[in-house]
Amino acid sequence: MFLRYNLFTLCWILLILLLTLAPGSAIPVTSLWWAELISIDKVVHFLIFAVLVLLMIVGFTKQYTYAFVRKHAVPLALAVSIGYGILIEVLQMSIPGRYLEFMDLVANSIGCFLGYGIFYLVYKL
Repeated sequence: MFLRYNLFTLCWILLILLLTLAPGSAIPVTSLWWAELISIDKVVHFLIFAVLVLLMIVGFTKQYTYAFVRKHAVPLALAVSIGYGILIEVLQMSIPGRYLEFMDLVANSIGCFLGYGIFYLVYKL
């Protein structure tokens, strides 16, 4: 039952891995004036980790296999997601044209808390 309720989360984790570990030359360059203003890269990091936490909390709370995971879904989802964001940034150092960027870590972490906020608004109100 755990896998059933967390399948979307696992697929999203794999998608994040594939996208963030692509070589630097494979990343499209935008020449939009507002992209420089708000940094599209940070917005993408922010949003993909918000979706990750949202999917993870929903999956953790719906599954019945592990009572501990169900009871502590929010802190576990936040810890796993933030840890995954850190891991991804560290792994990027081994990819040509990519590097560890502190502001990406910040965007990932803020996105994680945004995902929790969305979960709270949708399911707790």
